[in-house]
Amino acid sequence: MSRSLRRGAIAALVLAAIVPLSACAAGNTPATLQIKPDNAATSIGNDLRLNNIVVVAPATAAAEYEGPLAVTVNISNTGTVPHSLKTLLVGTSAATFTDDKGGALSEIVVPAGGAVLLGGDGQPAARVTGTKVTVGGNAETSFGFGDAGKVTAPAYVQPAVGYYAGYGPAEEAAKPSAAPSPSASASGSPAASASASPGASTSPSAGASASASAGASASTTPLAGRASGSPSPSAH
Repeated sequence: MSRSLRRGAIAALVLAAIVPLSACAAGNTPATLQIKPDNAATSIGNDLRLNNIVVVAPATAAAEYEGPLAVTVNISNTGTVPHSLKTLLVGTSAATFTDDKGGALSEIVVPAGGAVLLGGDGQPAARVTGTKVTVGGNAETSFGFGDAGKVTAPAYVQPAVGYYAGYGPAEEAAKPSAAPSPSASASGSPAASASASPGASTSPSAGASASASAGASASTTPLAGRASGSPSPSAH
């Protein structure tokens, strides 16, 4: 076999080996489609899937933090019956649920064949208070779904900045500075003292009127004596 034929045969063999490999890499389920985000995801049973679980702290929180937190998660239900999220824990702290307008909820219903996103504008929310976490670390979360059971997952703790700017516990973080009761009582004390001062000003006027009446009675006494004394000389 000539040198040129040998080179052609080798090139054909190499090409035959490359084509199947490239076909596998670009098939219906390429490896790039299997990449998942770093945020926690889990499932319970055959119907419920929890994606992108994140514990969100206030924007200013950093390192070791203790205070209000929010939880955002996308819960999908592929089944034919609705499921209700009844409990949610961050560590050992239980979350409270509110609807899209801030009203209290006892549970969050995930409709059959639908999904619910917790957190963000116009969405139901789950918040906890007084919980200690490490911002940038993980916090254990637990979800209870009534008859479906419970599932836990370590969720990433993220400050409410960037993508999560609208997902933080803004209302709870603002409460201490928004309605300080001491200032209300302090503002009431000046009003009380102000209302007391008119009473104090009336007592001097009462004293003045009392002294005036005393002076008047004192001035009338000599006149009475003078009147009573005048008839005596005339009688003589």
